[in-house]
Amino acid sequence: MEMDLEQALRTTGAVRNFTDQAVSEETVAAVLEVARFAPSGGNRQGWHVVVVRDPEQRRRLRDLYLASWYDYLAIGESGLVAFAPITDREAEGRAVAARSDAIAEESAQRPGFAEHLDQVPVLLVVVADLRSLCATDRDLDRYTLVGGASIYPFVWSILLAARIHGLGGVITTMLTRAEPEVRDVLGVPDSYAVVAGVALGYPVKQPKRLRRGALERFATIDRFDGAPLPAP
Repeated sequence: MEMDLEQALRTTGAVRNFTDQAVSEETVAAVLEVARFAPSGGNRQGWHVVVVRDPEQRRRLRDLYLASWYDYLAIGESGLVAFAPITDREAEGRAVAARSDAIAEESAQRPGFAEHLDQVPVLLVVVADLRSLCATDRDLDRYTLVGGASIYPFVWSILLAARIHGLGGVITTMLTRAEPEVRDVLGVPDSYAVVAGVALGYPVKQPKRLRRGALERFATIDRFDGAPLPAP
């Protein structure tokens, strides 16, 4: 499909509903072939992608995903941002204790993307070599974030490259909550972090128009509390 860069950037949203059409091995390889040109610190390209095909491995990953997904929903219901670095941890725990099991039972009656994760056309797990990341915030007294700058552009490039082939997909991070178990399922060395799962397939409905916060909401001049940058 022909698509210019601006159109791709404005229409690459999260897609979780796929048709039954299979995605060929050649198409998956073509997507990753393009995505590998993503930038990374020192051009070290410290990522590794596991293309998960084995049904049993997929089911095990789905079950690990669901445990965190139901906690995520329970915390969100309480009005908190789930797993935020700065939050009320005790309130999170109460929300999980009160609602997570009930949400699991409710979801079993109306299964969605999460319950069918093992059935998506393409399931990728992206891991990062912690020895290759320049995490300049490593020693600050707060949550570390910067190392992801060498990995997540690659993950995002997977979604952009998938658009070239008429695919859609979504980046998920729930599997990181069960990192030791995911390492065991996929044989990932301890020196690697689980950074994302990516589901890909042919969308039931192609995304055409996304809604996002306006430029003035997040860009300011000279200071954090400076004047908003005007929209073009």
